[in-house]
Amino acid sequence: MNIGKAIRVIQWASGSMGRTAMRMVMDNADMDLVGTLVYSNKKSGMDVGEIARRVRSGVLATDNINEIIRTDADVVIHMPRITLPYEALVPDVIRLLESGKNVISTAGFHWPDAHGESYAGPLRAAAIKGNATLAGVGVNPGMVAERLLMAASAMSVDMDRVEIFETVDASAMASPEFVFGLMGLGSNPQEKDIRQGPLSNLYGALFSEVLYFCANHLGSEILTIEPDHQLTIAPRDIAVAAGTIAKGTVAATEWRWTAHLANGTDLLLSIIWTADPNLHASDRQGHWIMNIKGRPDIKMTLDISESDPTKPPSRALTDAVCAVAINAIPEIIAAPAGLFAFQPPSTSLQRQKV
Repeated sequence: MNIGKAIRVIQWASGSMGRTAMRMVMDNADMDLVGTLVYSNKKSGMDVGEIARRVRSGVLATDNINEIIRTDADVVIHMPRITLPYEALVPDVIRLLESGKNVISTAGFHWPDAHGESYAGPLRAAAIKGNATLAGVGVNPGMVAERLLMAASAMSVDMDRVEIFETVDASAMASPEFVFGLMGLGSNPQEKDIRQGPLSNLYGALFSEVLYFCANHLGSEILTIEPDHQLTIAPRDIAVAAGTIAKGTVAATEWRWTAHLANGTDLLLSIIWTADPNLHASDRQGHWIMNIKGRPDIKMTLDISESDPTKPPSRALTDAVCAVAINAIPEIIAAPAGLFAFQPPSTSLQRQKV
């Protein structure tokens, strides 16, 4: 980055979240949006200001990755949808890093070492080659467990169990591809059990990074990870913004893993995506519940909500994810080349018995 000049930003993908990030960059006097990668032929060649619903900037969006690679920029805000298989995004990120661009991704890369050297090694080597930094950011993964709960763990000297519960209401999400595809809602369990196969593998890979991050922060390592995924079947037809969840099909998924650490602590991560929160118990309402069971017990709750009733409820979480990414830019640019993860306060005394 050139000191004293605006940070040059490329936006990768221009869906609802990407457009929000574009607006945040364009509204920031210290940043310049110098390029945007789009997946739609209709958007390619459009002024990025038009896509972002801002004034025209003279910068044109492109669907050509080579043009993005050639564009001079300090950082790429990487916001594609998570894909099957999980590692499908790696080649593009490697090209970006090797071209000398820092990459801040909301589609993984939170703790690449969770998948071993065969996965993390090429990413690390690309970053070193390009003198660039790769960081995975977001709310979950990225913030809830890694930065909030691990910071709270500094108040405990002995932890038996750490729990993270997430509940996401999908009823207002308008994308059928996301709700019925990546979320797995509306699938027929008699025809296909989504707890086995590609979706299970995808989320196991993504969220294992949360567990490995936490284990590392707690000064330990994972011995085993036990999945225990659950499905909630629709008792009736349920109308949601993306379509209709038919009676007898999947109305909610609970992706659930327990990691057993070498230091004796268990880490539970449970994520419910649901077409109707009323299908679940009262203790699974709201976004996140985080528990530390030990000495002392600690419980935290976190909710991210939209205050403007004229806006879709999903805007709040979109804003939060984009804010995490945009706010990370200065620190990622200043970081040494390689793989980056935000670190909460030290918990080096945690396993001491009192």
